[in-house]
Amino acid sequence: MQRTILITGATGFVGAAVVRRLLEAGDGVKALVRKNGDLRNLDGLKLELVYGDLRDKDSLRIAMKGCQRLYHVAAYYSLWTPDARILYECNVDGTQNILEVAKELELEKIVYTSTVGAIGIPKEGGPGNEETPVALDKIIGHYKRSKYLAEQVALRMARQGLPVVIVNPSAPIGPRDIKPTPTGKMIVDFLKGFMIAYIDTGMNLVDVDDVAAGHLLAAEKGRIGEKYILGHRNMTLKEISDLMSRISGVPAPKFKIPREAVLPFAYINQWISDYITKKPPLIPLDGVRMAKEYMHYDSTKAIKELGLPQTPIEIAMEKAIRWFKDHDYV
Repeated sequence: MQRTILITGATGFVGAAVVRRLLEAGDGVKALVRKNGDLRNLDGLKLELVYGDLRDKDSLRIAMKGCQRLYHVAAYYSLWTPDARILYECNVDGTQNILEVAKELELEKIVYTSTVGAIGIPKEGGPGNEETPVALDKIIGHYKRSKYLAEQVALRMARQGLPVVIVNPSAPIGPRDIKPTPTGKMIVDFLKGFMIAYIDTGMNLVDVDDVAAGHLLAAEKGRIGEKYILGHRNMTLKEISDLMSRISGVPAPKFKIPREAVLPFAYINQWISDYITKKPPLIPLDGVRMAKEYMHYDSTKAIKELGLPQTPIEIAMEKAIRWFKDHDYV
């Protein structure tokens, strides 16, 4: 029997990958989009577009009518914005609204897309996992704080009986990163030759198609109220730049610079963006501040309980670079 699924964030990088997985599985898909949304990632796909806004519960009720499941992938994702309030309105209040409507309409399963940014990193070093604690005042940046608060909404509603499973993607890479995301921008900047040095930091990379598969697996196998890290390989920024160099032929930076040397330029960039240009800074201050820690995570739980696939990062990076080149980002 075919299910009808509502997905938010379908036009975005991760959401578009989830849509394709759902359609391959034979589900009927309704995509919640804004009137002025960029629909390029949905071109040619057989799905129903429903117009609404996470801040408007009436529009959510109309969109969710007749659905059995919800994938809430949407988020306002930015390391800089001229008004931080929109991050909390969309990510926190919007999540509260759509989960309340899902409870009201008695959906059978909800998957909420959080982020590893809402998970702590052990003080003694090593990768974080779903149980690693983090305090709100230790989280850097409004985006991560808003996602942490939204995750707390989902956990609280799960304790109240809402059938919601939480997934925490790390840093996905792959095709259709149209914005691009901060990780995608890093790849584009490297390909353009803008990465002239590197900082001693690291992150967890994962194929965006594996993240999409993880969403469907969470709906089928995930335990209610549980969190699952959707990631793959922990790498240093030096290892990532060397990998991009091997695939693209663009020389990798040879010089490491201290994070402290970049911070003054990041603060200046932030001030210029806040008070003069009103456009995103070339050097995001929150990104530099986050770089003080290796953002490494352990996906063992998702691999064991869900069967999360682990596509080699070399393949994922090759797909990402090819897509950016084919679509004139470089």
